Amino acid sequence: MVTRKPTAAFVLSLVGGAFILLGGGSMVMIGFYVGQYGFGMMTRYGRTLGTGLGMLGFGFGAMGILGLVFGLVVIVSAIMLNRKPAEHTTWGSLIIFFSVLSIFGSAMGFGIGLILGLIGGILAITWKSTSQ
Repeated sequence: MVTRKPTAAFVLSLVGGAFILLGGGSMVMIGFYVGQYGFGMMTRYGRTLGTGLGMLGFGFGAMGILGLVFGLVVIVSAIMLNRKPAEHTTWGSLIIFFSVLSIFGSAMGFGIGLILGLIGGILAITWKSTSQ
């Protein structure tokens, strides 16, 4: 007896999680750059004399770390959806929840991560298992 798996939900959720992870990583890098160098006047040696903007950089970095965590949770949930298709409702709910939370953590995974995560999570929840 062969058990079918929610392949479309798995692939869409996995790709969405990867985009959320990339969005979180870019937020961390932006936070590091803004916090470290800031904005300011150029000297004749090519170095910036910026204000540092440490708190703004910290804010972007913290949001980026949240985005990294949200992306990892979506990816792990997608993998668990593929490994344990009988629990598709649980994994689909986690995928939807953390994809929506990516609004706050990783700029929605460039928008694409949020959309793919939502579609993949909805497909996972509505998937019907059939045995052949």
